[in-house]
Amino acid sequence: MINIVYEDNHLLIVEKPINIPVQLDDSNDKDLLTILKDYIKEKYNKSGNVYLGLVHRLDRPVGGIMIFAKTSKAASRLSEQIRNDTFKKEYYAILEGKALESDHLVDRLLKYEKTNITKIDIKGKEAVLDYKLISYKENLSLVNINLKTGRSHQIRVQFSSRNLPLYGDQRYNKKAIVGQQIALFAKKITFMHPVTKEILSFELELPNRYPFNIFKSN
Repeated sequence: MINIVYEDNHLLIVEKPINIPVQLDDSNDKDLLTILKDYIKEKYNKSGNVYLGLVHRLDRPVGGIMIFAKTSKAASRLSEQIRNDTFKKEYYAILEGKALESDHLVDRLLKYEKTNITKIDIKGKEAVLDYKLISYKENLSLVNINLKTGRSHQIRVQFSSRNLPLYGDQRYNKKAIVGQQIALFAKKITFMHPVTKEILSFELELPNRYPFNIFKSN
């Protein structure tokens, strides 16, 4: 069952479970977009196709908060906010090693479509994020990330390139062990409602699974 965080006539905000693709991919596994369309169809007794606009994405192994648009107008206006950098996204991540108290990371990233690998490359697109260290335990750093741009695998590549790979990142962390879950979680979104123009903010708690749970207060 998907955790519905907020819903109105224009928006559907949910917590994406880990290891579920956002939309149909080569695996043909059940994807979040299809699951939510089925939810709307059943809840409102709709027949035929259901519109649900995909506004942004999360990598398959990453969980956390996501927003979907229930109308094309809402989708267009939310997408415009993302292009204008007025749609704010924050993440929790756990890095291997001791991170600085805070930092501003700027790189140029290029995605290689054939391998689905992103690398730092002067020919790539600008990637920017800010982060603050929340806590450091057992050679792991819990950080809060304010994502300024939304490049493919951006958080994972920018930290890995600074010898602070994400815990459990099977793609960019050479020390990750098969079976480990990547420690990246979309914690918060802040945006303007596409119709009412009200500024809304939705936030999820730190996940109750390893290694996030070692940072939870006893």
